[in-house]
Amino acid sequence: MGRNLFGTDGIRGEVHKAPMLPSTILLLGQAAAHVFTKNNHKKHKIIIAKDTRVSGYVFEYALTSGLCSLGVDVYQVGPMPTPALALLVKSFAADAGIMITASHNPIGDNGIKFFSSDGYKLPDAMEEEIEEAMQKPTQYKPVAELGKAFKIEDARGRYIEFVKQSIKSRSLHGCKIVLDCANGAAYKVAPLILQELGAEVIVMNNNPDGLNINKNCGSEHPEIMQEAVKKHKADVGIALDGDGDRVIMGDETGAIIDGDHLLAIAAIHFKQKGKLEQDTVVTTVMANAGFDEAMDKHKIKVVRTAVGDRYIIEEMRKSGYTLGGEQSGHIIFGKYTTTGDGTLAALQILSMMKQAKKSLHELAKCMESFPQTLLNVEVQEKKSIEQLQSVKKAIAAAEKELGSKGRVLVRYSGTQNLCRVMIEGKDQKKIEQLARTIGDAIEAEIGKKK
Repeated sequence: MGRNLFGTDGIRGEVHKAPMLPSTILLLGQAAAHVFTKNNHKKHKIIIAKDTRVSGYVFEYALTSGLCSLGVDVYQVGPMPTPALALLVKSFAADAGIMITASHNPIGDNGIKFFSSDGYKLPDAMEEEIEEAMQKPTQYKPVAELGKAFKIEDARGRYIEFVKQSIKSRSLHGCKIVLDCANGAAYKVAPLILQELGAEVIVMNNNPDGLNINKNCGSEHPEIMQEAVKKHKADVGIALDGDGDRVIMGDETGAIIDGDHLLAIAAIHFKQKGKLEQDTVVTTVMANAGFDEAMDKHKIKVVRTAVGDRYIIEEMRKSGYTLGGEQSGHIIFGKYTTTGDGTLAALQILSMMKQAKKSLHELAKCMESFPQTLLNVEVQEKKSIEQLQSVKKAIAAAEKELGSKGRVLVRYSGTQNLCRVMIEGKDQKKIEQLARTIGDAIEAEIGKKK
């Protein structure tokens, strides 16, 4: 059947349109129950968490109905970060976890992410099996005992203690932090974690109303955090995304510290401590060329994957690496987590600052970014780039002009109807012009009609 429903990070789409329809998600719950329970007859349980979108209520109950109809018990935890769900699946010895979120996407979208019993995102093969099961609902066998739905009351406390223990509850006393919660899933737990460790915390965007998640805030708009750091003369800023698995930070000068720099800081720290497994760090094809240059100075090997934290994690698990991440702010500390965790990653960086007795500004000097531009083009469909002759021609022309002093990467978003054009080079104006030329070609061929 192939992968028509699942993208690079679960299922995602516009609410009220396929696949994000209550009827489809109910069927998805039944298909998941069928797949997760078909091999034995024990009582099964699945944990459901969500971000703060108002549409989460609709999909939470649709999933719960589908799962319970085939005998699966459902444990609901309400709004919690995606990495908290991954932890709770293992803590409760559950068969799976389901996160209802569209991550950093706008409020009009929502989505579904699955986690297996070991806390990792489902492999492609299992997602395809669920898709296939959705096409054959007549195979679902009626059960004598329907499932029940429960609330997990102490989920928040479990996650808070877990994250604090990742730095052995090191004191953050004397540290002033601006925290932007994106009105998202981490709006309660992230402030508590930092406050319990003794930091002075200026909390922003922690009043979700179901409609304001990611709206002009969080990691998608780090300039809000950036200005607050300067206004409050804070030591550091932290901006999370809607489901809490990404982080972008700001130093004491207000400069933005992206995922590439955070990953570089962590890799060098662990290498110096003799704790970087195989002296290797995993990142994606989107990482800035300056990252490779910084790693080369410290004799750290860089392995690149396709874009998406799931591909980073797959490479880490396959090869035994313990650190990976991407420019967008997914940082995976494999010793502690099975997925990106924005709050835990920020805490690790804060601990490194304390150990080195250096500011984030000083630590971030370990890497100098090459000029880079990223252009997003809305598209009607995702045709193979090879089929788009004018786009191919524009890409070839850009590559010829840049020569060995830059690179061009054109790819489709795995979660939105966007084509992303990334160009890196020595001259900012030139790369912006080249990106616009390629973007114009994309718009002419497959651009979304206004």
